[in-house]
Amino acid sequence: MYTIRVTLHGEVAVVLAAALLAVAGANEAHARPAAGPGCLEPASWYSPATGRLDKVAGAEVLREAARRDVVLLGEQHDAADHHRWQLQTLAALQLLRPRMVIGFESFPRRLQPVLDRWIAGEFSEKEFLDQTDWDKVWTYPAGLYMPLFQFARLNRIPMVALNVERSLTEAVARGGWEAVPEAQREGVSRPAAPPPAYLDTLFETYKQHVREQGREGEPGRDDLDFRNFVAAQTTWDRAMAEALARALHDRERGERPLVVGIIGSGHLDYGHGVPHQLRDLGVPSVATLLPISASADCAEPRTGLADAVFAIASSPPEQAPRPRLGVRLQQSNSEVTLVDVVPGSLAEASGLKRGDRILTIAGNAISEVGAAIAAVRAQPAGTWLPMRVRRGGESLDIIVKFPREP
Repeated sequence: MYTIRVTLHGEVAVVLAAALLAVAGANEAHARPAAGPGCLEPASWYSPATGRLDKVAGAEVLREAARRDVVLLGEQHDAADHHRWQLQTLAALQLLRPRMVIGFESFPRRLQPVLDRWIAGEFSEKEFLDQTDWDKVWTYPAGLYMPLFQFARLNRIPMVALNVERSLTEAVARGGWEAVPEAQREGVSRPAAPPPAYLDTLFETYKQHVREQGREGEPGRDDLDFRNFVAAQTTWDRAMAEALARALHDRERGERPLVVGIIGSGHLDYGHGVPHQLRDLGVPSVATLLPISASADCAEPRTGLADAVFAIASSPPEQAPRPRLGVRLQQSNSEVTLVDVVPGSLAEASGLKRGDRILTIAGNAISEVGAAIAAVRAQPAGTWLPMRVRRGGESLDIIVKFPREP
């Protein structure tokens, strides 16, 4: 885990200028030559409506999105350029629809009072992150998201907590929707049945989880575990859709706001997930905009992936990152579990696996996500960090060898 330091005022100024240019320079952008086969031109918008990725004018994409009730901006949570693109797009949309509300997947709804006080200017950045339990609730580097939060506060744009507690989705994953008492559902209504194509996607994800856990046998679509897995995912989608719909309807007495959701792309792709649940809630006026790698295969069929995608070129890191494991942690009671291990990461190279429960780091017992993050952040480059984890019924000793700084 690491924190990226940003110079807020400079970045916001650059993004605002870029947004102005994106709107004012539409004709020039539209006149640029289209990308060749098998590639995309960075900093350009494309439409996947026809199954191909056809280049479109960015200003028209933004104008059309601003006419909708809800705009969903996707992301890969740990991709810095995705968040920079989100900030740029937010700034452009706010010029077109000044009355705006921004919802964030990164916050469970119990934290709504904290978001309100942040917008009111009552907290410093550190106080805000402390009050939201950032290192426990979301765990991704706060520096990736902080410019978005500062943009909202600078412009007095209400922020809305879209998520629910992990305990709810975990309970659904264990026993299904019906097994969770209504009083524990945080007000979430029964999710709409997922489209067949979404089930296909979720089944592929489920099979990968089964393989990573080392379970025997070939998983099937009729497995109770898979049905519960789908129920948990659709509960998550439903919760975020309900929060977005509520933000729209709660403010209908005045000028109708543009409600923007900052959400992981997996909840948005092909109109599944959150967009599907929004339609079931009676909110069909939705635009989905996604970032995409400029090295994507243009020939790959992507019909309906999103209303438009923005091509982002890969770039070298601006500075050598601090030692990072490449994991996502989750805390349940006093247990800290690896819920994701990034392929090619230091964690994977060290032998850590998804589902491992951290027992100790450097001999110290670990019962909170914050303590695990602090231990990794404090580890100097070029040194070895011993960890003990529980995998199944076995305790394993893992040595993480942090590389030397260049």
